[in-house]
Amino acid sequence: MIKAKKSLGQNFLIDNNILELIVNIIDIKNKSVIEIGPGTGNLTNYILKKNPDKLLVIEKDNKLVEELRNKYSSNLQIINDDVLNVNESNLFQEKVIVFGNLPYNISTEILSKWIVNLRDNFWFEALVLMFQKEVADRVVAKFNNSNYGRLSILANWKLNICKISDIKPNSFKPKPKVDSSLLFFTPKKDFYKIKDPKNLEKITRIFFSNRRKMIKKPYNQIFNGNLKVLEKLKINLNLRPQNLSHDVYYKLTEEYEKLIS
Repeated sequence: MIKAKKSLGQNFLIDNNILELIVNIIDIKNKSVIEIGPGTGNLTNYILKKNPDKLLVIEKDNKLVEELRNKYSSNLQIINDDVLNVNESNLFQEKVIVFGNLPYNISTEILSKWIVNLRDNFWFEALVLMFQKEVADRVVAKFNNSNYGRLSILANWKLNICKISDIKPNSFKPKPKVDSSLLFFTPKKDFYKIKDPKNLEKITRIFFSNRRKMIKKPYNQIFNGNLKVLEKLKINLNLRPQNLSHDVYYKLTEEYEKLIS
């Protein structure tokens, strides 16, 4: 009997209706698929029934890897490692579809890593990912909302995001203490051309370091009081960080990159 490990943020999805919902979001027949954190293989079973061309799973837990190897034999490829150590873009030559019931304790880290490392030629066709609802709400949040912040700005830069469903704790074993949400991500065709995503990270980190205060101080810290940028982007320094739209942060990053180049 496999027990979920709290230290790895494990909550195994056991609800057949939700498992069915997940694999029907996008057609995976004859496609290459990656599953993050397959656990006991509940979702893996449903993925295999949809006849993907290739299935690769990434699982950190050694005991679970042993179980998966015994259960699936040669039906899938297994990487026994922390997903944060894996360069997903090197796993397949073709674009892949990614499924993941992400560990709650590192879900934002995983998503942020993928976004920061994205190049213009996306390595995936789509992401179908489960998050703690509180995190998902931050990912999809629009400006002028209390959930809006760095994660939303980063995630919406190159990705279209659709919330599929909220999921109750009794769909998992063990039951988490919070609701979860299923999100669907696809690459945007048009997005702001930022040279280095780390600059977007820097801009948002400085602006949201004190989200309740007006943006005058962070703006001056980055742009040294440059009025041209202010006038060009028509920014009111009396606003707070959550009052600026995604696009304004992308434009601010663009202007910052011009200044430092």
